[in-house]
Amino acid sequence: MIPFKIYLDERELPDKWLNIKGFMKDKPAPLIRPTDGKPCTLGDLTPVFCDALAAQELDGTSKYIEIPKPINDFYKLFRPSPLVRAYGLERALDTPAEIYYKFEGNNTSGSHKLNSAAAQAYYAKAQGLDAVTTETGAGQWGTALAMAGAYFGVGVNVFMVKVSYEQKPFRRNVMEVYGASVTPSPSEKTAAGRSILAAHPNTDGSLGCAISEAVEAATTDRSGKTRYVLGSVLDQVVLHQSVIGLETKTALDKYGIKPDVIIGCAGGGSNLGGLIAPFVAEKLEGKSDVRLVAVEPASCPSLTKGEYRYDYCDTAKITPLAKMYTLGCDFIPSASHAGGLRYHGMSPVLSKLYHDKYIEARSYTQTQVFAAAVEFAKIEGTLPAPESAHAIKGAIDIALDCKKSGEKKVIVFGLTGTGYFDMKAYGEFMNGSMKDSAYSAN
Repeated sequence: MIPFKIYLDERELPDKWLNIKGFMKDKPAPLIRPTDGKPCTLGDLTPVFCDALAAQELDGTSKYIEIPKPINDFYKLFRPSPLVRAYGLERALDTPAEIYYKFEGNNTSGSHKLNSAAAQAYYAKAQGLDAVTTETGAGQWGTALAMAGAYFGVGVNVFMVKVSYEQKPFRRNVMEVYGASVTPSPSEKTAAGRSILAAHPNTDGSLGCAISEAVEAATTDRSGKTRYVLGSVLDQVVLHQSVIGLETKTALDKYGIKPDVIIGCAGGGSNLGGLIAPFVAEKLEGKSDVRLVAVEPASCPSLTKGEYRYDYCDTAKITPLAKMYTLGCDFIPSASHAGGLRYHGMSPVLSKLYHDKYIEARSYTQTQVFAAAVEFAKIEGTLPAPESAHAIKGAIDIALDCKKSGEKKVIVFGLTGTGYFDMKAYGEFMNGSMKDSAYSAN
């Protein structure tokens, strides 16, 4: 019998990250400069990003990149993470499908975000920087970076999306425990923030707004000792998150399990890209026909409703342009409790894979998602983050499809984090006051 939890030994931790671009014959389009539309060079990116991270961003050929020992030592504080067989959920759904989930919530940040935070804080310290700036939506990324910054000895300044700053004050408190400075975005601290507030005085903010402020804060620091780091979207982050998929594949291979469907929530794409990394690599090489499913919020559906084109990665239009599925950099999503998924665009790598039909996408309303989250919590015992609950909803629906068809498919989904700081959201769902917001291009 397959155990409820499949644990790997520390010695089985990946010692290399997997670079999806290295397996792609038809590469994603490059980041381009807003000034002349030409591809960004290393010299364009190093004033914004750490040198090593800028190099990783532009690396389109290496299939694997070695994980430095200090990062791997930090990973051992919370990795490997378990792959869980959802026996209870299978019974409750009365499905012939086998359901597994990779649980990334077994650390103080409560999510997968620590995988990349560790790498980015390490490279900042190794370069001799004093501080980093960043954005955060629901707060998992900000918390993870605060933890990694404290561990490696780097200051952290976080611009937190205003609606999440107000909804989740305890997230802010955790960041502050680890020494981070937290500012609600948009703010009066930056020219970008002031401009956004002038145009939208009552805005709830968005990840695009917070990115604008964080980039400006880093690039205008006169000491030259600050860089911007980010929790999703760009290739370097997807690279670091590949530890999720590499561990998942190792655990499945131990028991001879071949997944038929892999499902992840999608906002900027880091979790989904990390989870599917080794599986999409096999698919790109013609060795697998696994079905890869992205699940996004109906209120911010960049893959299912967006356009595939070049767009700014931020609202104030100060970043390079990326070719991605986008709802437009001016789009500010309606307030929702899945703050980590409120981004107007999508990872360029995942956008290219979606465009080329290697992955598929679907979207759900937040009441549909929370209904699945509550059902899962009652059965499996873990209270999921609203972002993670999108993947749960997708897994439940596909398992129910198996029930109808009688197919015994193996379903794997990413449980990216826990929802213990999301009780306001759960309270609204339980008392019936939660509202759904539909996407509107206008």
